[in-house]
This record gives sequence, structure tokens and C-alpha cells, in this order.
Amino acid sequence: MVGSIAAIGAGLAAVGAGIGVGLIGGKAVEGIARNPEAAGKIQTVMIIAAALVEGAALFGIVVAFLGLAD
Repeated sequence: MVGSIAAIGAGLAAVGAGIGVGLIGGKAVEGIARNPEAAGKIQTVMIIAAALVEGAALFGIVVAFLGLAD
């Protein structure tokens, strides 16, 4: 039972990260299309935001798998 709960938690973290990075990328492309001169700044902010989302997702996955140790 605990294993399936950990798997669900890890899956939710991965799905959440996928949705978050997808939204970040989509909005960045929209911003670059509207203002091509700001492409460098937009890409920098996009990469930082994507890294933060991936870090939070990794933390969620690790916490979910630590639940297996109990």
C-alpha cells in the first residue's frame, strides 16, 4: 500500500513539473514573439524558472520515495 502511495506522489510531482515547464516554455515563446528584442532576457528568466520547477519536482519525488522507507 505504501509503495503505491509513493508511486502516485512521484507521478504527481513529475506531471506537475511537466505542466509547469510546458507553461513556462509556451509563455516564453509568446513573449519572444511579441518582443523579439527581449529574447535574451526572456530565455534567461525562462531557464531559471524551469530549473526551479524541476528542483521542486525532484524534491517531491525524493520525499515520495522516502515514504517507502517507513
